[in-house]
This record gives sequence, structure tokens and C-alpha cells, in this order.
Amino acid sequence: MMNAIWVGLVVASVVAAAFNGTMEDVGAASITAAKDAVTLAVGLIGVMAFWLGLMRVVQEGGLLHALARGLRPVMTRLFPEVPPDHPAMSAMIMNIASNMLGLGNAATPFGIKAMMELARLSPVPGVATNAMALFLAINTSNVALAPLGVIALRASAGSENPGGIWLPTLLATMFSTGVGITAAKLLQRAYPPVTAYAPSTVAAATAPPDTAPQIAPPQPTSRWGCATAVAVLALLAIAFVLQFGGDTPAATETLAHGGDRGALARTAASTWILPVLIVAMVLYGVAKRVAVYDALVAGAREGFDVAIRIIPFLVAILVAVGMFRASGLLDLLVAALAPLTSAVGFPAEAVPMALLRPLSGSGAYGVMAETMAHAGPDSHVGYLVSTLQGSTETTFYVLAVYFGAVGVTRVRHALAAGLVADVAGVVGAMLAVRWLLVG
Repeated sequence: MMNAIWVGLVVASVVAAAFNGTMEDVGAASITAAKDAVTLAVGLIGVMAFWLGLMRVVQEGGLLHALARGLRPVMTRLFPEVPPDHPAMSAMIMNIASNMLGLGNAATPFGIKAMMELARLSPVPGVATNAMALFLAINTSNVALAPLGVIALRASAGSENPGGIWLPTLLATMFSTGVGITAAKLLQRAYPPVTAYAPSTVAAATAPPDTAPQIAPPQPTSRWGCATAVAVLALLAIAFVLQFGGDTPAATETLAHGGDRGALARTAASTWILPVLIVAMVLYGVAKRVAVYDALVAGAREGFDVAIRIIPFLVAILVAVGMFRASGLLDLLVAALAPLTSAVGFPAEAVPMALLRPLSGSGAYGVMAETMAHAGPDSHVGYLVSTLQGSTETTFYVLAVYFGAVGVTRVRHALAAGLVADVAGVVGAMLAVRWLLVG
């Protein structure tokens, strides 16, 4: 399927460019997109290395074992083919939890780790299993408890209610997640099972070497380590109160610019949650007597290798998407769909955002910012594009990165399930904004 989609995008882009007079733009876009793909992958190296290193710390301390045990009833029903104590289960849990909290930089390494572990369970390397397809669908539609990035952008755009998208985004993602899971479960019946694919027909597909250790059970707790962790977290709590509580400078400045205590709390959460998560994972390792530095380095080495492995897949998908945009086909598609979407209450101004979001994260982010600047962040369109940003995912990017990391070339129903979840996210965002914010 990915082969047909990629060829179709490239051929259609060149043909359209020939008629639209945008051939020069398409050629330039192919070069620029290829460079951007490598730049993006290089930028991921540090993030991947660091977060997979931290994951190794908590893994050796036994935290992932505890998380997997707590969520085992739900996860085993969703992924019956994955053993409850397998490392894939814990990595999926950490990925889903990170996505729910809006920690995209942390979610990607966990997601790739999960795909690597799921690949080791595949009977035919290079072919997406049912578990892989379901995991991708959940990533595409993951429930968003804290869309902090979008809230921050709305605040910078002058919104009087930056956090107004929180409840619509939550409802939209709950709907899209349910639809995505259902679609993945139904679609898997329409595709041949993984064992129907002969290994010789899968081009250049090899499973990653089984070098990752099995998930560690809970480790003995160090009293000194626990005391250190409690002391550090207490100091952070005191510092938080001193910085954001009462009549502190940060609180005074926020209130002076028309904000309220809720806006102050959101600002504090968006700036504190990532550093606090990092130190909490480190302190957990200390409390569990883990050699934190050694574990971090071992995990970082694996993250470095994974980031390098995904470069060819990123180049391929981003070049095709860049050519499609530059050819003018995206604009023609928007113009053709605008009358239909307007008839069902979906503003034409938001159509580019809905179409671009599965293709390009940075492109969709730019469209969202431009739309809010033109229509206002608190307009119907402004609320809708903000909710769309938090309710849908860059499906082609996720598919290229996650499957590229493990050499999957036969995606089976994974892409279809992900796109169905995207459509559900768009519908859910439209209904939630109309119900809660427009009336």
C-alpha cells in the first residue's frame, strides 16, 4: 500500500505541476524536503538517545514492570498476541501515557521502542502485525489530557481563553481513539494474516537484533535513595509555590496581562512538567539502586542507532508530501472539498488544516498559526483549527518513523486504520467545538 501511495503522490505531483506551471517549485520542493528530512532525523538523534536512555533507567528499576501490571487488564484485551510481561507492553504504555500528557518528544522514543519489541514478535520480518497496526491507530488518535503546546500558541496569539480547547480536544480524541481501535480490529479481518506473506517477497525487511534485555522486575528500594528523592521533590514543590503562588512576579505579570490563576497554572504546567518528569525518572533510578549514568548511556546508544535507521524512510515520505504541496494539488483539493465541508458545518478556512495534518506536522502548525492570525484565536475557525491540531496526528510521519525503525515495508491495514482515526478526529473536533464553544 505504501508503495502505491508514494508512487501516486510523486507521479500526480509532477503531472499536475506540468499543467499548473509549478514544475520549478516541485523540483525545488523535492530537494528541500530531502534536506529537511535529514535535518529532522539528525535533530531526533539527541532526543531519541536521551529519552531511550531514561527509559532504560526506569526499566532497570522495575517501574515499567509495575506500570504494565497495573494496566495489564486493558492492554491484554487490546493486544492479546503480546505477552503481558513482554517489553513491548511496557513501552506501549509509556508511549500512550506520554502522548496523553502532550509530551511528544518523550512519546516518540517510547513508540519506536515499542515497535522494535513488537517486531521481534512478528513471524515474518518486514510485515506489520495486527498489534503494530492497532498501536499506530492509537498513536494517531491518542486521548489528549494536556494539549499544552496548542494552548501556549493560543495564548501567544492573544486568546482570551487559551485553555478553552481543552475539553473539546479531550472529547474529540476520546471519540477518535474509540473509532481508531474499532477500525483496526475490523480491518485486520479483511487483510491476509502475517503468515500469508513469504519472507522472500518482503523487500529489504529485517527485524532488529534482539539485544534489548527483558523487562526487569521491581528492584529493592534504597532508603537513602528514597529520602533523596523526597527531599528533591519537596524542594521543587517549595520553589514552585515561591515562583507561581501569591503575589510573585510571575503571577503578577500574568494577571496584569489579563490572565487568571487558571492561565498561570497552565503556564506553570507547560514549563515544569518535562523537567520534573526527567528528574523524577532519575530519582526513581537512584531509589531503586540503578547505576543511572551507565543505564542512560546504554539506552542512549540504542536511541542513536534507531535515529540513524529511520533517515531513508523520512526522506521518502517527506519528499512525496513536499512535491504534493508544491504542485498545487493540495490547493485544488481544498477548493473542491470546500463546498461539501461548508454544507455540513465545517468552515472552508479549516479545510487546509484538516487535509495537511496527516501529511506534515510543521505545515499544519504553520496553517494553524496563520488561520488564527487571520480569523482570531477565539473565532469559530480559530477554536476549530486549534482543536484539530490537538485531536489528530501526522499519520504519515508516525508511520514512516515507527515502521522505518524496524524495517516494515508491508503495512497491511495500519495506514487505513490511522487515516480512519484521523477522519474521526476531524469529525469529533468539529462536533465538540460546535457543541461546547459555538452553540
